[in-house]
Amino acid sequence: MNPQDMHALVRRIYPLCRSITGDGVRRTLEIIGEFISLDASEVPTGTEVLDWTVPREWNIRDAYVKDASGTKVIDFAESNLHVVGYSVPVSATMTLDELRPHLHTLPDQPGLIPYRTSYYAETWGFCLPENILQGLGEGPYEVLIDSTLADGHLTYGEHVIPGRHEDEVLISCHTCHPSLANDNLAGIAVATALAQRLAGSDPWYTYRFVFAPGTIGAITWLARNRDRVGRVRHGIVLACAGDSGSLTYKRTRRGDTEIDRVFAHVLKDRPHTIVDFSPYGYDERQYGSPGFDLAVGSLTRTPYGGYPEYHTSADNPDFVSADAMADTLETLWQAVRVLERNRRLHNLSPYGEPQLGRRGLYGSLGGRSDTKQAQMAMLWVLNLSDGDHSLLDIAERSSLPFDVVADAARDLHSAGLVKE
Repeated sequence: MNPQDMHALVRRIYPLCRSITGDGVRRTLEIIGEFISLDASEVPTGTEVLDWTVPREWNIRDAYVKDASGTKVIDFAESNLHVVGYSVPVSATMTLDELRPHLHTLPDQPGLIPYRTSYYAETWGFCLPENILQGLGEGPYEVLIDSTLADGHLTYGEHVIPGRHEDEVLISCHTCHPSLANDNLAGIAVATALAQRLAGSDPWYTYRFVFAPGTIGAITWLARNRDRVGRVRHGIVLACAGDSGSLTYKRTRRGDTEIDRVFAHVLKDRPHTIVDFSPYGYDERQYGSPGFDLAVGSLTRTPYGGYPEYHTSADNPDFVSADAMADTLETLWQAVRVLERNRRLHNLSPYGEPQLGRRGLYGSLGGRSDTKQAQMAMLWVLNLSDGDHSLLDIAERSSLPFDVVADAARDLHSAGLVKE
């Protein structure tokens, strides 16, 4: 999947009305399934998941507010952001005064539609630009929300790429937001592209991609996988992956895990921000809750709430770019490459420096443009391969690129000088 394909996927799934449950989520997973294989799980309403309960399923067919002339002044068909998520059915005639408590705007951004939800309290509402609200007369208005809130299921999807080991790298992104391109359709597209790139690569780790509604979806996945979450060695929650801002990495709960160090390493040569963990944000706070304490960080470009388009109709496909998604993908890929190759080695000839020339190791460096770096990497790997230092440790201490260190380790392993 090239950058333009990622952007096309964002445009394709943008019109779908998603929420924490419902047919919009299922259709989104079906489309992702055209690019990578997905196993969908349907968890019934009422299922106890940790301290939560799977809610009733919400679906919506139509919604509008019509004035006395029959003109739709608010129309769900134009934008699914016009309806508060999980609104109960409504069919009534109201004055503007009666309707106003159910109308939501952004007075400071009068041309935009806000995104609002009410998952766990039965209510209803419409969202509209402030400048449209200011032009409305006293009514009466015909008000319709053709929705259902009934027993059903919560749906999430998983894609697994088996590795040589059962230890897992978890890539998680949320699927619950409706027409919001950066939050989080760009994240979905980048995760899908990463899964495609990993396919057929014979990875060391097993890679598990989870596409689930925010909060309740991650909680449901954790509840249903309590017996195997211990396999998760590293993880990333991916969101806001397509805006023009620089990358932001949020550390894991522990703050000093391997995945934290990997992202610090791959981000050091590009504009970025690294922030400490906090129990607010995306689903890293579920994976990092104290009972699980999984080593799961978060990667975004501009973080949630950090750009004026956040949770508004301005977060549309034109707001995200193919280049930004490609940059996010390449950063993830660099992190994967470090995770895949990061090992602790033992020097099998630790007494004095082994003779590299008679093993052909110096000769193997002759044609390289980075001969001096590669030679120094061999010496560093030999010196610090004591079982206590990883290749990432060696790269950081030597200030050499990780790939150069990993290549040196490979060559030394082939020559019988180090072992894992």
